[in-house]
Amino acid sequence: MNPILGIDVGGSGVKGSLVDLDQGTLLQDRYRIPTPQPATPAAVADAVAQIVAFFNYKGPVGCGFPAIVKNGVAQTAANIDKSWIGTSIETTFGKACGNPVFATNDADAAGMAEMHFGAGKDEEGLVILITIGTGLGTAIFYKGMLIPNTELGHLIWKNNKIAEAYCSSGARERLKISREEWAGRFNKYLLHLELLFSPDLFILGGGESKYFDTFKDALTTNARVLPAQLLNNAGIIGAAAYAETHRRVSLHGLHGRHGGHG
Repeated sequence: MNPILGIDVGGSGVKGSLVDLDQGTLLQDRYRIPTPQPATPAAVADAVAQIVAFFNYKGPVGCGFPAIVKNGVAQTAANIDKSWIGTSIETTFGKACGNPVFATNDADAAGMAEMHFGAGKDEEGLVILITIGTGLGTAIFYKGMLIPNTELGHLIWKNNKIAEAYCSSGARERLKISREEWAGRFNKYLLHLELLFSPDLFILGGGESKYFDTFKDALTTNARVLPAQLLNNAGIIGAAAYAETHRRVSLHGLHGRHGGHG
């Protein structure tokens, strides 16, 4: 299989690399450009075009993007300029870089990577991936199939606030609580998700997953809980996997546009 370029658009950086989808690995070091401020469509598209040019790449480009993404269009704007709302990510980036672009939610992209190549490989049950960082990103899979654009970090929680304000890494730092106290909060969140979805496996990614061994004993779910394996490369690898999957769909004419459903 030819390498696919995966790009992960974040609030602080736009990162990309060529991905070997047979192995689920990066073929070169990531190339990173600071996310422009303000992160308008034109400015971010220019950063994406620079990454494509850096790798001298021609072919389908996968993109993980910090928004709810439907048919390639941003429905929300998290950590990017609000002018993205209603804008086609795929068209904007495609025109800038001269390649077909396939865009999906960034947490969904990370989840795809973990399901294909990481902790979720060969899992056939219900899997919930949670990226624990400034907020809580989520991705749900059933029998290996993605249910796109879940925002379970935005579940209404205590005092009518959202869950990520209670138990994300950002919340731990803001509230200046110990990781032990934070783990108790996060366990309550997992138990609530278990009540709602009865998952077979939770996969924990994001920055907090590096400390998994220090808090795993505080987690009391019936579901298994594992740390993510691909770390900061998951978004790039998953974006490339998404592009390859939807490129194949387009080639077989199963639907009329290349945006897919994620």
